[in-house]
Amino acid sequence: MSTITVEKRPDGVALITFDTPDSKVNVLSAELFDEIAAALDAIENDASVRACVLSSGKPGTFIAGADLKQLGAVKSVEEGRSFSRRGQALLDRIAASRKPFVAAIDGPALGGGLEVALACHYILASDEPRTVLALPEVMLGLLPGGGGTQRLPRRIGLPEALPLMLTGRRLRAQRAYRVGLVDALTSPGGIAETAARAALSLAEGKLRRRAPKRSWINRLLETPLLRPIVFGQARKQIRARTRGNYPAPPHIIDCVATGYSRGTKAGLERESALFGELTAGEVARNLIGLFENMNEMKKPAGRTEPRPVTRLGVLGAGFMGSGIAAVSVPMVPVTVKDISDEVLGKCAGYVRNGLDRRVRSRAISGFERDRQMARLHLTRDDAELARAQLIVEAVFEDVDLKRKILASIEAVASPDAVFASNTSALPIASIAEGAAHPERVLGMHYFSPVPKMPLLEIVVTEQTAPWAVATARAFGIRQGKTVIVVKDGPGFYTSRILSPFLGEAMILTEEGARVEEIDRAMKDFGYPVGPLALLDEVGIDVVAHVARNFGELYEHRGLRATDAFDRLYQAGYSGRKNRRGFYRYEIEDKKKKAKKQVNEEVYGLVGGAQRRSVPSREIADRLSLLMINEAVYCLEEGVIASARDGDVGAILGLGFPPFRGGPFRYLDALGLPAVIERMETLREAHGPRFEPAPLLRRMASENRTFHS
Repeated sequence: MSTITVEKRPDGVALITFDTPDSKVNVLSAELFDEIAAALDAIENDASVRACVLSSGKPGTFIAGADLKQLGAVKSVEEGRSFSRRGQALLDRIAASRKPFVAAIDGPALGGGLEVALACHYILASDEPRTVLALPEVMLGLLPGGGGTQRLPRRIGLPEALPLMLTGRRLRAQRAYRVGLVDALTSPGGIAETAARAALSLAEGKLRRRAPKRSWINRLLETPLLRPIVFGQARKQIRARTRGNYPAPPHIIDCVATGYSRGTKAGLERESALFGELTAGEVARNLIGLFENMNEMKKPAGRTEPRPVTRLGVLGAGFMGSGIAAVSVPMVPVTVKDISDEVLGKCAGYVRNGLDRRVRSRAISGFERDRQMARLHLTRDDAELARAQLIVEAVFEDVDLKRKILASIEAVASPDAVFASNTSALPIASIAEGAAHPERVLGMHYFSPVPKMPLLEIVVTEQTAPWAVATARAFGIRQGKTVIVVKDGPGFYTSRILSPFLGEAMILTEEGARVEEIDRAMKDFGYPVGPLALLDEVGIDVVAHVARNFGELYEHRGLRATDAFDRLYQAGYSGRKNRRGFYRYEIEDKKKKAKKQVNEEVYGLVGGAQRRSVPSREIADRLSLLMINEAVYCLEEGVIASARDGDVGAILGLGFPPFRGGPFRYLDALGLPAVIERMETLREAHGPRFEPAPLLRRMASENRTFHS
């Protein structure tokens, strides 16, 4: 089945339309390369064709990039290099063509899609929020392999281009126009026709590309004298940010620098060589796998149809309740109930501020902001929730309080309304005790802050009805979340595997390890923040409360709960919220980051003033292997349905290093026998909590892996 069509118009314009079969978006593949080459042959040899337009046959999207299934299947460096070289050769033909090519972009032009546009002589884009342009390959452990590292800097300048490639940041059409990435803006209706007129004007010499204005500073930074400083600073920042765990960013800098110092041809050769290395590497494979899994998990699951949710109810207008409301008003009316008018007012302000930010970024219009804001209804009356098909409770972590709220809501709620508790650790079955309809009760564990955190953990009991689960899952996906469904139990999945991780960090502190060494070791391992800094962010008071609930549950396995959290809390250490935790927070300025210094006062309560140096490898092993071992227990006990869910949940919910692929991918990469040997060594030194899970031993003995 053909991916492109070529229409030769009477005016001499060839309209090349991309339309990938059986896909919502257009993707670049090895098969498409052959089709493009054939189309270019025909166009070059046809004297009646004066100019060309590249457009999409799929409304609201241009080209979303390369086929990730093909890239994920690359086994060798040479295979990846060949893919890049073929793409470069085709785009070089477009760029060198005597017949002008115009890209007509309406919707996302990402990765290889933007590289196709960059090869054109003119870029026309619709001035719509949906139109975004980016080279996000770095987020998949890759670099632009179709000439993007050479063409983007030359089009918009090094100071603008380098940050875009190193972060994958998306530009909306207006911003892309201002920096010179886009030559002209238009309305989406008839964009191909507008592009055809531009193409003819280019062919007739009546139109030229717009030369964007660049500041004198940016022009100065591109001079041979200052370019090395720009590249040096970029490398320094990348090392600080990635700690050497992600090879793509330094490779991107290498490609760009090569192009500037040795010319475009050398830059392209370097680009294809490093693209080959990355595609064959484990980091890209893991990041591509994560992206593919996230997309797969947004598809319908099971045979049970979800029931429609046309109104959401939220109980509790605090930080979590406000966040849940904020991610829901784009889809449905939301009724938020609280007992405090002041808290309800803050909720309205929170939602409004979030919508204002989207208006400023041109993601939505002012009219759309007002329309969504009108969907927010604030009340102090339970009866106002009667029309909601899904009601999410987001109050303090107290079982008795949650039971009381559930009872009051069941008295007024619709007979088929689903009741969800937003709890991070309390068993849902305990909350549902005495409920009139326990089959409609489940957990929806959102992560803080709700608008930014991508994971939603849906918790089901033995009594929860399948339709209720399907309804909650479908609504979570509408909110933009990646959803994992887990079995009820203390801590569910994410909080359960996080508990021994944080507990071991505290035990190490009690043993005399320094706060900064523990956090540094885990950041070097790949976590975005260290465990003790995370404890400060979450709140030592909150962790102390959760630790008490976990206290005796797994003591039989040696996972003893330390009372150090309680000692710190009782002594007035709550973390960042009161500026006293494992760190001291000297400045609290909304415009500046608070200065953070290790608070050595905590040593007096946890392990004493005398400190010792602990090897980073030991710290990383002790914390990571305890978490991973607990994840294996969760799989063995059916808390999670698959290793895939366990990997995605740990990465998106807890910040497990994405480049390692998740706990189960990491186990497979290390080799199960090697992991068991390492854990046995730790068990001999530190006790039975490091005893490998039975499933881990069994799979190692059978020479199996968690992923095929």
